[in-house]
Amino acid sequence: MPRRPRIEIAGYYHIINRGVDKMNIFRHPDDYEYFEELMCFYMKSYGITLHNYCLMSNHYHLLIEITQENLSKFMRQLNMNYAIYFNKKYKRVGHLWQGRFKSWYVTDEAYLYTLMLYIEQNPIKANMVKKLEAYPYSSYHYFLKYNEIPECLKNAWIVQNHGKDKEAIQVMLNSAIDYTILKELKNASSLVEAPNIDKKPDIEILEQMFVNIEETNVRNLKIVDAYKNGYSQHMIAKVLGLNQATVQRIIKRINSISIT
Repeated sequence: MPRRPRIEIAGYYHIINRGVDKMNIFRHPDDYEYFEELMCFYMKSYGITLHNYCLMSNHYHLLIEITQENLSKFMRQLNMNYAIYFNKKYKRVGHLWQGRFKSWYVTDEAYLYTLMLYIEQNPIKANMVKKLEAYPYSSYHYFLKYNEIPECLKNAWIVQNHGKDKEAIQVMLNSAIDYTILKELKNASSLVEAPNIDKKPDIEILEQMFVNIEETNVRNLKIVDAYKNGYSQHMIAKVLGLNQATVQRIIKRINSISIT
């Protein structure tokens, strides 16, 4: 079965990729540094903004912003070239990554804010360090050293909004995370893969699907039809003026009734 294409629209994305069989993809400080160099190089090449990142031993997190439909191209270049480097260095063959990267579209400011905390606090959650500034392979320590910020982080949300205010950055990124909210937000973000499409759906066609529909039950059935035809929950919610979580619940409820 061919892989389903991804929908790529302008905005923020949370990216995760892991080593195959939970294998460590970073074994030496040089590996982290080389990945960071590749990451910044290809972000510049594709016009992508990096907001936060954290490289762990067997996986990584990125919070990026795209303005073109080039997320997959960027990730392909980054992952492929790092895999070539890694396999050559450690004299191995075969896949380095555990399938395709995972991506979640950041649907609102609450999700964006929570993700910043989540990504930066990964080393503490994994009991690798007690303080965020002690971990060298994330964006956090750069934010505290304004004059050392690499080019690919100069337009990061933290830099643009807090600049050299070290205290404000520390307070924000060390704030407590509500993991219940994070889970709900991630579940509501449905742009990882879109079923049965070959290109980005036409929003005008989607709008026409709901013209003159007043009854809620009819509208809900149309929502499910639209989703099956490749429209994301985010796009459906935008057209109808609904919360994306509401659209998700409608689809889930109707699909469960159909199954039973």
